[in-house]
Amino acid sequence: MISVSSVSKRYGGFAALDEVSVEVESGSLTALLGPSGSGKSTLLRVIAGLEVPDEGTVVLEDRDVTRLAPQRRGIGFVFQHYAAFKHMTVRDNVAFGLKVRKRPKAEIAAKVDELLGVVGLAGYQGRHPSQLSGGQRQRMALARALAVEPKVLLLDEPFGALDANVRAELRAWLRRLHDEVHVTTVLVTHDQEEAMELADRIVVLNGGRVEQAGAPRELYDVPANPFVMGFLGPVARLGQGLVRPHDLIITAGPGEDGIEAQVARIVHLGFEVRVELELDGEGAVAAQLTRHEAEELELAEGDIVYVRPDGTAPLQADGAPEPAAPAPEAPAPEAPAPAAG
Repeated sequence: MISVSSVSKRYGGFAALDEVSVEVESGSLTALLGPSGSGKSTLLRVIAGLEVPDEGTVVLEDRDVTRLAPQRRGIGFVFQHYAAFKHMTVRDNVAFGLKVRKRPKAEIAAKVDELLGVVGLAGYQGRHPSQLSGGQRQRMALARALAVEPKVLLLDEPFGALDANVRAELRAWLRRLHDEVHVTTVLVTHDQEEAMELADRIVVLNGGRVEQAGAPRELYDVPANPFVMGFLGPVARLGQGLVRPHDLIITAGPGEDGIEAQVARIVHLGFEVRVELELDGEGAVAAQLTRHEAEELELAEGDIVYVRPDGTAPLQADGAPEPAAPAPEAPAPEAPAPAAG
């Protein structure tokens, strides 16, 4: 559905995107994941047509749209801070794009009612945005973007301004919604958990470049480099390299390749236990055990134990590159972006 080829974008001497190539399959939900200043929002805006790349091409459905206006691309866009029409009701906000396209009134009414039901806002048609919660306003924003049946839906940190509980609820809801409507969706986020939970495919960006792209499990289990490994979850640093905390084995005796450590703290996290260890001359490391494993070891603070990586766990050489220094992304427009062509 979307093919971005060798796209570069510079702002003065700063390269926001540097030879970026990304493929997005039709009907998929793809997450652009990276730290602040990595280029993910700039890439989304290039796909939307809100930014024109200095080099490279953007192709939608085999059509080169690199220099095509946003309203002619058939794209819906939802920002983190959704700019609703405050004087309009929920119904009129969702119907706006359809009215602009001069669709028949009966068709507009039916479509709006259908979408408000899909996004869980049935019965809220007559309310104004100020009477909705933050999560409800974002649902309204998604309904409005979907109303004109866009070929592609672009979401730029849509839940970033909401509290953790609402974000978690909306993540689950968005995945269900996507499975129902099957619109090709690209989501920008800096939240690793959000990307892992929602996306069929993740593109990890850093410093304006693509570090790795693939299925969430592939990136987590087989990271291309230390940056991807560290950005997609916790890591433990041992003499052998980097390893996931849940891939560490703790034993009472030294065994083969065991590193001596002292138990500094034991943290019970419900179904799992985090054991914080002080290594002899190598700093600190945290291991993640099941409750059963921790009970079998009968660990206590101050105990001397031995830690080693699971022989089946992938190791990354240490020396992960630091994330690029944060730089301002292209500013998001304050007014609602065109919902579709």
